[in-house]
Amino acid sequence: MGYWFENPTLKALAPLALSTSIKGLTTIFTTPKLFIGSNAFPEGPVIGPSTMDSLAPRCPKKRAFLVTDDFSKRFASKAARFLESGGFKVEMWAKCQPEAPMEVVIECAQAIKDFGPDLIMAVGGGSVMDSAKAAWILYERPDITDLGMISPLDKLNLRGKAVLAAVPTTSGTGSECTGAAVLHDTAAHRKIPIAHAELVPDFAILVPEYTMTMPPKLTAGTGLDVLAHAMDAVTTPAGNEFTEPLALKAIEMVFQWLPRAYKNGQDREARHRMIIAASIAGVAFGMSGCHLTHSFGHSLGAVFNLHHGLAVGFFIPQTLQFCSKITDKHLLTCKTLNIEFKDAEDGLVKLVGRVRSFLTELGVPLTLKDMGISREEFAAKLGKLVEYAHGDVDCYLSPRPITQAQCAQVFNCAYDGRDIDF
Repeated sequence: MGYWFENPTLKALAPLALSTSIKGLTTIFTTPKLFIGSNAFPEGPVIGPSTMDSLAPRCPKKRAFLVTDDFSKRFASKAARFLESGGFKVEMWAKCQPEAPMEVVIECAQAIKDFGPDLIMAVGGGSVMDSAKAAWILYERPDITDLGMISPLDKLNLRGKAVLAAVPTTSGTGSECTGAAVLHDTAAHRKIPIAHAELVPDFAILVPEYTMTMPPKLTAGTGLDVLAHAMDAVTTPAGNEFTEPLALKAIEMVFQWLPRAYKNGQDREARHRMIIAASIAGVAFGMSGCHLTHSFGHSLGAVFNLHHGLAVGFFIPQTLQFCSKITDKHLLTCKTLNIEFKDAEDGLVKLVGRVRSFLTELGVPLTLKDMGISREEFAAKLGKLVEYAHGDVDCYLSPRPITQAQCAQVFNCAYDGRDIDF
């Protein structure tokens, strides 16, 4: 089975198309309409326009299909009651699985087709939102039979049947604000990213209370996903005057609020700020792209079955060090975090040290060895790690091109905790 990102022409065009000079010719900045706060799904009269006032006019059939999983269906039930109070007929599908397996997406799409909604609402974490996006494609475009071959250059012509709303229950992926989805090809045991501007949801509904049930480890992992998005968005060549300040603000918020949410999951202010940070970072990287944290993280997560946020967050220090050979944009992050520096090298050392201390504060190991991966298993799977990392679409967006041999070096350094000095 082939994938869209393996197309040699796209591989060659992606870095050029996302470069500042080319994107400067035409830049399209897309965000969903956001509703933020504890009363985003009001249960009684409200003062001023409500969420329903925006949803209802876009959905003349008033048929809503809620995509969720077994854990998040408690929140989806609240959303369902809100929709029913506005005259919607609602059906809930709570069979999503972690990592969005393709076969589950296909099952979800069939259920959507059977119901025929004009509103699809995803209520859950990143895997739920990604599953809903992919199932939405199959609902709108039954002629598409291979999700792995959808290119960012294709015209999907979505919204002929339904609009999409996303309600995150974690503060991490930012999928509620991006045109990205990551699926899992279970047969090939590989993460399959889809990136398309038409996949940006029409509505993002952020209810902080929906994230308060996350345990500390999940809070840390999803929060590190936010940080990886924002860190990459600062250094990517595709960044611009819109995305850069958003990414820097998200970094500032993560460093300030994630430790509080990690230590006390019932800290309402910390949860509120982190769900906003996730969406801000989502907008930033959705418009500028991620790069090496995600290519390495996708590979590590797929091969060793690690949480996505933990895997991508782990590679922030290595990515900063590798890219510093050709960019000093990391100094923007230093300024945001009030890190004083003499020069670019000094700033890099201090920023990497700050990130590593932050990871330790969140209980994240600083080496692959300390993640419990034996040297024998690591050596046996290094070839697959390199293949997946170098072949990942995010790898093409790195400000510094990377070879397969360099990928292997990065993984070896990450295993032992050595700095990237090449």
